[in-house]
Amino acid sequence: MKLLSRYNKFVFALFLSTLCSFSYATEKFRVCADPLHPPYSSKAQDGFENKIAELFAKELNQELEYYWFPQRIGFIRNTLKAQIADSQQYKCDVVMGLPLGFDFAKTTKPYYHSTYVLLIAKGRGWDDITRVSQLSNLSLQREESLKIAMFDRGPGTTWLQQQGLLDQGIPYQTMTGDAENNVAMKIEKDLKSAKIDMVILWGPMAGYVISQSPNDSYHMIAMPSTTGTKFDFSMAMGIRYGDNKRKLQLEQLIDKNRVKIQSILVEYNVPLLAIPEQKPRKEDD
Repeated sequence: MKLLSRYNKFVFALFLSTLCSFSYATEKFRVCADPLHPPYSSKAQDGFENKIAELFAKELNQELEYYWFPQRIGFIRNTLKAQIADSQQYKCDVVMGLPLGFDFAKTTKPYYHSTYVLLIAKGRGWDDITRVSQLSNLSLQREESLKIAMFDRGPGTTWLQQQGLLDQGIPYQTMTGDAENNVAMKIEKDLKSAKIDMVILWGPMAGYVISQSPNDSYHMIAMPSTTGTKFDFSMAMGIRYGDNKRKLQLEQLIDKNRVKIQSILVEYNVPLLAIPEQKPRKEDD
């Protein structure tokens, strides 16, 4: 009887050991991402968020897995907060890029800080523009010929209105609904075809446009923060509210890999500013 009891304990211990090993082996770094969203992510996994996710998965010795969904209204609801049918498991666990303090998800500490820029196509008669303030003092003839793109309801629109240049603005939606082009791809094509001459564009997207024309086709000027319009923002990673263990894990990875992360961002021509010091915030449950 005693021998049988020892045998049962041994079998039970072996079962637990096997179960734990299986759980560890199948643990995954599961990312919510848009399948066509350069320069951030794509199914080819060639965006900078893909590269950072790959770095983190390798650091954790986990398999990298994606749940793909277009970046549009309802993205968080359909990815980070969506459960797999007949399961307690969610479809994915991490959004690799969200503005710090984003309302619909808990965010980590920021891992980069960028700004909107004025991106000007060279050789179109605007090469003398070296400061954005010059756009406010153009001759009437030049002002009438100006074609400057901006995001509808973005800070670029506000700035153009402040400068009396809204009539020269060409609005673009931040979410195109186009299955073949995201907004960065659309703007890049329209700049090349001379439908527009310049654009007030979020830094990472401007970096993408530049990367598509490596022959120095564009001049980039950071938008000034002295106009009362905020152009620079900190970017973080997003997780579900209450997922504090994952938040701590991601922040440790951010701290450990800051140099590698910055190297990836520089490779993608992202204009980087110093990350502002963060004020202590009350942690959410």
